[in-house]
Amino acid sequence: MGRVSEYYKQEIDRHFAWFEAKLPQKPARFVAWLRKPSSRYVRIPLAILLIIGGIFSFLPVLGLWMLPLGLLLFAQDVPFLQKPTAQLLGWIERKWTERERAKAAGKR
Repeated sequence: MGRVSEYYKQEIDRHFAWFEAKLPQKPARFVAWLRKPSSRYVRIPLAILLIIGGIFSFLPVLGLWMLPLGLLLFAQDVPFLQKPTAQLLGWIERKWTERERAKAAGKR
C-alpha cells in the first residue's frame, strides 16, 4: 500500500512541476510556496475555494481550470484523493498530448 501511495504522490508532484513550468515566475514561486508542508493552512482553504469556483465555472471570471488545480492542491493533504487525482490528471495529460499531436499533424 505504501509503495502505491508513494507512486501517486510522485505523479502529483510531476503534474505540479509541469504546471509550475507553464506559469510566469511570480505565480510559479507562489505555487512552489503552496506545495511546502508549512503552507498547509493556506493550501487547504485555497483548494476548497478553487474547487467551488470550478463547479461554478459557468459564471464570469470563474473557470473550469479551477477545479483540477483545487483537486491537485487538496490531494497533497488528503491521501485517499491522491490516486483518483493522479489518474484524472494522467487522463487529462494523455488527451492534451493527443490533441497537440493532432494539431501538429493537421498543420503539415
